[in-house]
Amino acid sequence: MSINDLPVLSALRTKMQWHQERQRVLSENVSNSDTPKFRPRDLVEPKLDKAGAVTGSMGPLALTRTSASHLTPSGAASAFDQNRNVGFETRPAGNAVNLEEEMMKAASNQMDYAAATSLYSKSLRLLKTAIGKG
Repeated sequence: MSINDLPVLSALRTKMQWHQERQRVLSENVSNSDTPKFRPRDLVEPKLDKAGAVTGSMGPLALTRTSASHLTPSGAASAFDQNRNVGFETRPAGNAVNLEEEMMKAASNQMDYAAATSLYSKSLRLLKTAIGKG
């Protein structure tokens, strides 16, 4: 069994990839804050089982493999969720991006990513110590 096959490390990698993609989506929202009729988007958080694999539906835009020549979908960063509060602060041009809310989401996402990377690196150090390489 490879270290990469351990469920806890697999789950942490999936979580880190999700946070990376979410940061990209949130920065897109901020960069389009003056684009007319732009609606902010967010990613649906992946649900993980005990083995660290993604379970359940990833939302309305989940990727599907329609041909054997297509790459298999990673699943973690494929589902978008329209912001549920859109429309509350929509400007006359139709733009519904709330910069304060987007920046708070980005800061929270950054802290969660830092926690996941810290836990990942500490898990690797613990494994190295356990096998006598650290």
